[in-house]
Amino acid sequence: MTTHTAPVAKDVSVAQGTGPTQTTALSGGATGADQPAPDRGRTSIADVVVVKVAGIAAREIPGVYDMGGGLSRTIGAVRDRVPGGRPNVGRGVKVEVGERQTAIDLDLVVEYGVPITDVARDVRENVISAVERITGLDVVEVNVTVNDVHLPEEDGEGQSTDSRVE
Repeated sequence: MTTHTAPVAKDVSVAQGTGPTQTTALSGGATGADQPAPDRGRTSIADVVVVKVAGIAAREIPGVYDMGGGLSRTIGAVRDRVPGGRPNVGRGVKVEVGERQTAIDLDLVVEYGVPITDVARDVRENVISAVERITGLDVVEVNVTVNDVHLPEEDGEGQSTDSRVE
């Protein structure tokens, strides 16, 4: 089985619609009826696929409240409220994809009270497992940046109407 090379993506932000769609050829096959069936043709995976898989896998971990930076989350909240709008599962995810490997950067908001190092470790493990299983790419690193901590008061829970000052 031969591998066809494709353009290497550099800091692709395709999930936010700001970058071009890149694809990576994972396997290439020969043509012809004399080749085994699994080797006829080639498989290419768009970088946006890696972004979405990583985003979904990160959100599955308890303690992850949201993903993305402040502006990204604000725009996402507005977009989620628009009728017919779909949530952006790739928000807060950037990928760099090579021929057979990928590196992933994640921006997280965690729930107050959860151990951040444990959440980051669990996110890293789940993202690596999901991306490698689904795409077949080797994940060389997953960098986790915690941008914020979500406090229960931010949802309106626990807010008292009593004033301390009269």
